[in-house]
Amino acid sequence: MKIYISHSSSYDYINKIYNPIKKSDLSKTNTFFFPHENKSENTKDIISSYDLVIAEVSLPSTGQGIEIGWASYSNTPILCIYKKGAEISSSLKFITNHFIEYEDAKDMLEKIKEFLNK
Repeated sequence: MKIYISHSSSYDYINKIYNPIKKSDLSKTNTFFFPHENKSENTKDIISSYDLVIAEVSLPSTGQGIEIGWASYSNTPILCIYKKGAEISSSLKFITNHFIEYEDAKDMLEKIKEFLNK
């Protein structure tokens, strides 16, 4: 599966999302696009050609909102993940029914894997 990772640029995405995913079994069976490692790419086209967008939505972000909008417009499924205790935007419920609350990186990876296996 080809999976686009979306997140706020204010989030510690390297240590909390990118590295855990790269070190996990998920990276062996899926292709991930990490936007901040590929800044020269046209992300709008990439999102529409991918199978899933995983959006880490613990922090609000205008840029991420645009990416989620592109995914919704192109009918790319969206999975929103967020850190336990985060207050996420209520408008997200209008673009997806898929939400995962997680406690730490290990919990996040287990829940993503479970979601992908459904």
